[in-house]
Amino acid sequence: MKVLADEEADVSWFRREWTPEEANKWTREDSCAIVFSSLTYILITIGVGMSLLVPFWGLLCLTAAALCGWIMFRSIDPKLRTLSDEYELKQKEYLKELDRIMKWEKD
Repeated sequence: MKVLADEEADVSWFRREWTPEEANKWTREDSCAIVFSSLTYILITIGVGMSLLVPFWGLLCLTAAALCGWIMFRSIDPKLRTLSDEYELKQKEYLKELDRIMKWEKD
């Protein structure tokens, strides 16, 4: 019974856990981020213009833009965080190596 509950809890639209190698590959989350980011910017543009002319429809477009932006963020943020963490580790290792080399040259 517990196994079934764990499997149901892991079901979501977007994958939340990534390894650096997996995050570097193109997935459906990337495609969703492209679609929803484009929709967000288009709806913001239309929403601002419409808010000046027809306030109800403008606010409706801005609300839709906020929703699309949230979906875009939820789809791509886990991958970006994973890649960022991996980059920070590589940068830290590089700086340690550079510091070691610089100390050797000074001595």
